[in-house]
Amino acid sequence: MRELKRPELLIPAGNKENLMLAVMYGADAVYIGGEAFSLRAKADNFSIEDMKEGIAFAHEHGKKVYVTANIFAHNSDISEAESYFNELGKTGADAVIISDPGLFDLSKRIMPEMEIHISTQSNNTNYMTFLFWHRLGAKRVVSARELSLKELREIRERIPDDLEIESFVHGAMCISYSGRCLLSSFMAGRDANLGACTHPCRWKYSLVEETRPGEYYPVTENERGTYIFNSKDLCMIEHIPELLEAGIDSFKIEGRMKTALYVATVARTYRRAIDDFFISPELYRSRLEEYKDEIGKCTIRDFTTGFYFGKPGADSHIYENSTYIKNYTYLGTVSEAFGGYGFIEQKNKFCVGDEIEIMKPDFRTVKAKVLEIRDRETDMPMDSCPHPKELLKLRLSETPEAYDILRVRAEV
Repeated sequence: MRELKRPELLIPAGNKENLMLAVMYGADAVYIGGEAFSLRAKADNFSIEDMKEGIAFAHEHGKKVYVTANIFAHNSDISEAESYFNELGKTGADAVIISDPGLFDLSKRIMPEMEIHISTQSNNTNYMTFLFWHRLGAKRVVSARELSLKELREIRERIPDDLEIESFVHGAMCISYSGRCLLSSFMAGRDANLGACTHPCRWKYSLVEETRPGEYYPVTENERGTYIFNSKDLCMIEHIPELLEAGIDSFKIEGRMKTALYVATVARTYRRAIDDFFISPELYRSRLEEYKDEIGKCTIRDFTTGFYFGKPGADSHIYENSTYIKNYTYLGTVSEAFGGYGFIEQKNKFCVGDEIEIMKPDFRTVKAKVLEIRDRETDMPMDSCPHPKELLKLRLSETPEAYDILRVRAEV
């Protein structure tokens, strides 16, 4: 049996704030998208200048940043891609994530020193595919989500040690094979493979017989219809030993369009679980319920282990609704703190006197009471902050620090 290698924890960031939080809350590396050629066009994404700043911040803390350029390019994209790669090569990024062979070749020519990682969009389902990309110069291949742990072990045994395997371990699952979806393009005119997915797999569907227009029949017993494509979210927090034994080098979290609370919660929890396991497998097993409880404090769906232990069955989908479970509400992140006050851009309403929680990067969660709210610009006192994105100055019963995340249990 091979010696278990400590994996990289790879966290998503849709904007600069989330990148900084990912770094502070436990990521070894962060993946981001630029304003072009990324499969999350609806995320905030990064300008070249934002990239440079975010990458510099990550490097100051000893972390890496990978940039996605994983669209399937058309002829009209090539000239722009050439210009983009010329700029990307100057940002200091540690790797580019690519799925299109043409963009792969272009990247090698324009950024010869840049590591290339092969996106899951390339349907990397067997060891011959991994070897193919390795011969061309890829440093890492992101496995297709349809692979089992058994298949990943076989791939690891048949590929060179210097070729890394990256696999998703947490986050939303796509109903289409490795994310290669045509539903959004067909139904809404927005191409998922160009980054504009409208997520029609989360929509509500019923059955209609062509000679009876307007008569809708439920696909299941649910009279409101059925969310027949609506997969549960992947969560492998309870199976870190099996992931390590399969030889996975990088544990990837999905979610470049998720909130700062999601990024920090998932990063902190997986960081602790991985570190606990390498301290002692017994310590890791003793804290499984704590990890699961903490993961549930960001916005989630029900969980599944995906394809890792065999093909998913009916219980891996949610048929009743497409809504998320929201156990906690994100209030804001402390951007700076001094004089006993914390400064935040508020995300959701809260009031003086509310009991909240302070999430800290060092795994502590501290309960606190809101003692004072002031408008940051006028210093006028406020009883509550009902409007999003207000710039606030807070005094809490526990002294806040920069990068603290404020959250409150959601009302049922």
